[in-house]
Amino acid sequence: MAGAEAARLRAALTAVATAGGTIGYGALAAAAGLEGPGRIRRVAALLEAQMAADAAAGRPFLAAVAAARLGPGLPAPGFFAAAAALGRYAGPPEGPAATAFVAAERAALRAK
Repeated sequence: MAGAEAARLRAALTAVATAGGTIGYGALAAAAGLEGPGRIRRVAALLEAQMAADAAAGRPFLAAVAAARLGPGLPAPGFFAAAAALGRYAGPPEGPAATAFVAAERAALRAK
């Protein structure tokens, strides 16, 4: 993951994780300096790249603190698809398994 946008995204995610909170995709786009049409799509791509870097380094997913605008405070379905592709999650993007997975990732981030 390279570039100023990616660094700003990682810094925003790290700050939120340290505080034990969550951040919406729109606020994350703003924190990373992404503007204009397609900014949420760009955030999603940056989040997936961050997830790949985290998986390669054996770290919890920083992207777990990003929360979709609609829903129960979980990341968007793309988070779960990326986690599955990286071999770290096998389940649906909603429900008890998804909630437990995200809770475990967020707890691991707070424990760091």
